[in-house]
Amino acid sequence: MVAILESHDAMAWPQGLVLPPARFPKPRSDHRRAPFIEALCTYRAAGTVPFSTPGHKLGAYVGTELRSLIGNDVFAADVWLNTADHDDAMEAAEGLAAATWGAERSLFLTNGSSAGNHAYLLAALKPGDEVIVGRDLHQSLLVGLILSGARPIYVAPRLHPDLNVGLGIAAADVATALDAHPAAKLVALVSPSYAGVTSDVAGVVAVAHERGVPVYVDEAWGPHLGFHPALPRSAMASGADGAVTSTHKLLTSLSQGAILNARGGLVSPSRVAATVKMGRTTSPSLPILASIDACRRQMALAGEDLLDLALELAWSARCRIAALPGLDVLDPAILRAGGAAGVDPTKLLIDVHRLGMTGYEVDRVLRDRYGIAVEGSDLVGVVCLVTVGDTPETVDHLVDAFAALAAERRPLAGYMPAAHLRSSGAVVAPRKQVLSPRDAFFAPTRAVPVAEAAGEVAAELVIPYPPGIPVLAPGEVIDADKLAYLQCGVALGMHVCGAEDPTLRTVRVVAGPPTPV
Repeated sequence: MVAILESHDAMAWPQGLVLPPARFPKPRSDHRRAPFIEALCTYRAAGTVPFSTPGHKLGAYVGTELRSLIGNDVFAADVWLNTADHDDAMEAAEGLAAATWGAERSLFLTNGSSAGNHAYLLAALKPGDEVIVGRDLHQSLLVGLILSGARPIYVAPRLHPDLNVGLGIAAADVATALDAHPAAKLVALVSPSYAGVTSDVAGVVAVAHERGVPVYVDEAWGPHLGFHPALPRSAMASGADGAVTSTHKLLTSLSQGAILNARGGLVSPSRVAATVKMGRTTSPSLPILASIDACRRQMALAGEDLLDLALELAWSARCRIAALPGLDVLDPAILRAGGAAGVDPTKLLIDVHRLGMTGYEVDRVLRDRYGIAVEGSDLVGVVCLVTVGDTPETVDHLVDAFAALAAERRPLAGYMPAAHLRSSGAVVAPRKQVLSPRDAFFAPTRAVPVAEAAGEVAAELVIPYPPGIPVLAPGEVIDADKLAYLQCGVALGMHVCGAEDPTLRTVRVVAGPPTPV
């Protein structure tokens, strides 16, 4: 996460910045409404006595400790409307969301964007289908491949030649993959990336649609795209056939709140709705649904104004932190000059290695000493989000904490990772695929010592988290570079999920010779 901000003296949003015309269609629906909130208010005003789930009955017998932590109102809102009222509210709320996000149909999710990834792949693919997939995919997209039985044709994001940061999936690379695999049924990619970099979605859509292939985008990190002209174009505005976005990540819904957006033509929105229902609980959390509804109303009515402040705060924080000794902040202009289609400037990728600390150490110090929780950390840096929920005071607190750390910087230590550990290449480069993810996941497996795993076929997902990109993916041949990356990372504090042995003394591989796909 090497990052350089070229201009350290700018302390406000750049003067004279020429913004493109607004790309987001003006909503025509009555976005003052919030159907789920209206239904909940009606339920409460009626003084309803529930003889229905949930069993806590408006929080009547919830423990005092939990009640003191999260309050009575959460339990009072955690109710089940009658089925007719629930369905009416859902239809109205999702219709307003579709108008807001530019979709033919929007579907509320209460299990995050992961649920949307699973549902869309199940709707668009069948076992054995080929799908062109960005290799910087989130674990939930890979799980969608396992569930659907589809066969991935991985395309690697291009990397910045100096910073080794992903620049997104290039349309030309997708075209090459489609020409080599004309039977492919879908193109799926993650945009924005965890670093906030967007792919050329419009270009990808153009080359895919020319061949009659739909495009799906995991836009979990971009729920705010399209609400401000200074931000990259959203996936739906770029012509994608489907896109999932997490309203809880950078906007204001409760955790797990997300929306799956779809348009017809190549993939039926009705089929997408059916697969959403297949994976969605029949007892969804009304507070989560109401919070998605409220978030939609907020962004439809005042999104650009809210993002004005967030963008100004992010620019201020970026410049002030980059001016501190021992700290660098990723400069969106450098990534755009290197070929990135777009960059979300509200994400701060802060390189801390010149403090003589790993990102994992800085993460702990910020939390324990300064009461600051960063979004994520890795070997060389931390990621901080500036959102519509921030204020000048919260940003000042963040900058002051980094100023204190900069004043205490220590000599570079011998733990500093090798060059390949500072590169995204060890993470996102595809390796030889000899089994589909589904076949590898369900194959007979065995655990082998890491030292003996090179050349074997991975049978499990091995995922540094964050950002949740599988380094080892089921069905891929394991190579020494990826093992070295993982071993060094774990030794320095990397958190690994998905693996049966999170210490990575062993990895699980396919037992016996695989049958090639």
